[in-house]
Amino acid sequence: MKVAVIGSGAMGCLYGGYLARSGVETWLYDVWPEHVQTMRERGLIIEDRDGEHTIPVRATLDVVEIGVVDLMIIFVKSTQTALAVENARSCIGPDTLVLTLQNGLGNIEAITAHVDSRQVLAGVTSNGCTLLGPGRIRHAGVGTTHIGPVTGVMTPAVAGVVDLFNGAGLTTEASPNAVGMLWTKLVTNVGINALTAITGLLNGQLLEHSELLEIMDGAIAEVERVAVARGIRLEVEDPKGHVRQVCRATAANRSSMLQDVSNKRRTEIDAINGAVVREATDLNINVPYNRILTNLVKVIEKTY
Repeated sequence: MKVAVIGSGAMGCLYGGYLARSGVETWLYDVWPEHVQTMRERGLIIEDRDGEHTIPVRATLDVVEIGVVDLMIIFVKSTQTALAVENARSCIGPDTLVLTLQNGLGNIEAITAHVDSRQVLAGVTSNGCTLLGPGRIRHAGVGTTHIGPVTGVMTPAVAGVVDLFNGAGLTTEASPNAVGMLWTKLVTNVGINALTAITGLLNGQLLEHSELLEIMDGAIAEVERVAVARGIRLEVEDPKGHVRQVCRATAANRSSMLQDVSNKRRTEIDAINGAVVREATDLNINVPYNRILTNLVKVIEKTY
């Protein structure tokens, strides 16, 4: 199988690096020249619980160099999804599967605007990863990945991707409830990302402050209400407990939104807490916690 990772930041490098290490032909595409050049010349360095690993990878600044692939994994920021898929059309054939493992809502719609929905998979992961510098990442939290077809129709191709990931050491399971999975991951992102971005705390440190837990629980409860109103089935019975477990499992991790704020980059707040606000507005549901968290992060962005 031939794989292309579109957006080779921390998470893109994690999946691309593990797949490459397992012998899969994997291409890492990114727009950061120093990052790509470092990986081409020295390989990708992954720090994990087993130590430091240098993995030879195919990295490029030009998607045309990749050619048509069997699997494309989208890992760009949600604000860049539509443009990234359009730019990578040369890699997509009639049998190419396109998998989004991104945060937030709206990515499926952005992809299916360019790709037949029968070719599109969506997934979530509880792995945590940090980009340390050009060609170097830290795998800070180990977790399970869940993927499924956006149509809800399970196929042998989905099982093939699950086997591919498991063979690379990325624990993965299949589910027909792709939308429910995305909303379950949204619950986690809503509970963690904005709070870490605002406070500068690591994921695990959120659990040390009752004031933050009160805000976290309030924001999560709002997502639950919106999901029920939308008829969406979450994949966990206890969303608040689930988010606390993710905090513990990724205790040493700096969330992607905290990394964005630290590096003065645009965040994905509009696809996470902001998406809850938009959905709730359409349903005439009041979501004050998510509205306030969204506004606070937007103000931080304005101060860069």
